[in-house]
Amino acid sequence: MPPSFFSRAHTQQWPRHLICQMTALILVSTTVLLAQQPPAPKPTEPTPAAKIAGDKSAQEKPQPKPDESAAAGAALMQINNALEGLAAKVSPAVVQILVTGYGPLHEENRSVTALIVRQHAVGSGVMVDPNGYIMTNAHVVEGAQRIRVALPLPNDNGRSIAAGKRRIFEARLLGTHKETDLALLKIEEKDLPTLALLTQQRPRVGQLVFAIGSPEGLQNSVTMGVVSAVARQADPDKPLTYIQTDAPINPGNSGGPLVDMNGSVLGLNTFILSQGGGSEGLGFAIPARIVDFVYQSLRKYGHVHRVEIGAVAQEITPTLADGLQLSQHWGVIIADVKPDGPAAAAGLQIQDIVVSADDRRIETLPQLSSALYLHRLDQVLQLEVLRGDQKKTLYIPALEHRDHMDQLFDAADPEQNLVPRLGILATELTSELRSQIGTMRIPSGVVVLGRAADLILPDTGLQTGDVIHALNTTSITDMATLRAAVLRLKTGDPVVMQVERSDGLTYLSFEME
Repeated sequence: MPPSFFSRAHTQQWPRHLICQMTALILVSTTVLLAQQPPAPKPTEPTPAAKIAGDKSAQEKPQPKPDESAAAGAALMQINNALEGLAAKVSPAVVQILVTGYGPLHEENRSVTALIVRQHAVGSGVMVDPNGYIMTNAHVVEGAQRIRVALPLPNDNGRSIAAGKRRIFEARLLGTHKETDLALLKIEEKDLPTLALLTQQRPRVGQLVFAIGSPEGLQNSVTMGVVSAVARQADPDKPLTYIQTDAPINPGNSGGPLVDMNGSVLGLNTFILSQGGGSEGLGFAIPARIVDFVYQSLRKYGHVHRVEIGAVAQEITPTLADGLQLSQHWGVIIADVKPDGPAAAAGLQIQDIVVSADDRRIETLPQLSSALYLHRLDQVLQLEVLRGDQKKTLYIPALEHRDHMDQLFDAADPEQNLVPRLGILATELTSELRSQIGTMRIPSGVVVLGRAADLILPDTGLQTGDVIHALNTTSITDMATLRAAVLRLKTGDPVVMQVERSDGLTYLSFEME
């Protein structure tokens, strides 16, 4: 206790033991009073009410956000670098195709006599072999009298190139296949960059893709999109199906590749659906499996041989299914089996429903045609069919389907059929050939069987199946008159040939080399 608690006068009047008892009593009372008071809150722990109020206040105040700009920028930079790397990897193997030919000058006034003028066209192509083999569309080089290929300069990065720096090579047309709209070119150069044809994996809807080509002549333009659809059948009368993409494609992209994120070719861009002539997001590419099959055939044979089994198939419609009481209202049914063909020998019957071919599920006629296209001639076709309610597996030996022109080409004798200065194999128009060709405007002439790749001299523009009716002012009726007319030509002389094709008469003109 502090010394001033009691005055000195009081202590002298009370006995000592009483003073001690009173002091003890005061200490006990003070302790009891202190014990009855509520404990003071700790300064480090707010009360529940204060805590709730603090939480509300914290919610009302804007909280600082973590700085994510650096991470987002790094992710965008990775995407950008990946796209730049892909373009740099793919572009060197995509070429520009420069085509020169002759065609009619379109006049508004139809009373004006039609004029034949020199025409130029630009397309694209993809290098598929380092020794200069290039795949493109057949319509890019159709009617061409001169084909040149412009290679991209290394590391041009899309910049404009001086004309004198462009690497341009003369190209030879080794073969075309109109049914698939594909053609094979060859330039004399080695160690060229190439792109792989993706034949084992199927494209997927939504897959990111890039189209590379020369739209409107702008070489090595890169556009990006996705696979919009697969197995799109553009023409109901043709079995070929296409990959549909929304990657912008314009005139000049034809023959250029549609590639995936690995730089592999999913297909060759071939046409667009457009009301105004430009890209509307409806582009179509020939699948890489078909491109590879045609490439291998054209390189080996100069034309395409496909498989046949001696049977005719057609798609099932609901009406057909109801009328024949079929077990399903969709699929492919066998409509005819040739009695002496391999399908008949293997046991295939009319009204069999095709389930699969070579383990490929068949639900549409294009799928069956595609399976036959891709089937190898040295293998037996495995065909699973539904007959009534039973499934049967048939093994059918495949035959090579060859049209009459291919057979004539393979049977041609160079001594009798070769015209060296024109670089063609030809034969006289016999009555048998005339019946197969059909109605002709001029009944006589010489039929072009094919082009001799090793002997191509001038760029004549002649195609397989052309019928030559005249050379300059000389009427061509047989091989003797054609050879005599060619022998009279000197280097540099103008040559105009009147030929007949499926769409009528036309002129081909060039200078003799």
